[in-house]
Amino acid sequence: MRYLTRAFALGTLGRGKEVEQFIGPVSVAGSPGVRWVSVWPWQQGYSVSVHDVQDLDDERYRDLSTFPPLDPEDDDETGSGRVVGHVASAAEALKLAEGATGASPHRWVNQGVAGDEYADFVLTRRSQHQP
Repeated sequence: MRYLTRAFALGTLGRGKEVEQFIGPVSVAGSPGVRWVSVWPWQQGYSVSVHDVQDLDDERYRDLSTFPPLDPEDDDETGSGRVVGHVASAAEALKLAEGATGASPHRWVNQGVAGDEYADFVLTRRSQHQP
């Protein structure tokens, strides 16, 4: 099972680990890319970031944090994204991420697994474009 239940996502964050979610295609200034969201422990609470990165269109590349930013002016470092906010609790962080980015409450995954979602996205897109 790829997706975490709400309780498991909260538990993961409570253990000091990150959760993330692949959102899907996005376009910035006419440039196609993909969006993903990350939530992780930060100081005495949790941080939520949204990442708009270039769509490399290659299912072999799954580490979304290494994809080049779609808008370099909006993302100073590869993978750092834009901070949506900082909140005190893990539950607040998931709620903030879902409300601000359109993330689904039922599609959170452990850190690194959103890249598998991206690979599925690329393969599905290719299969839809084949005659």
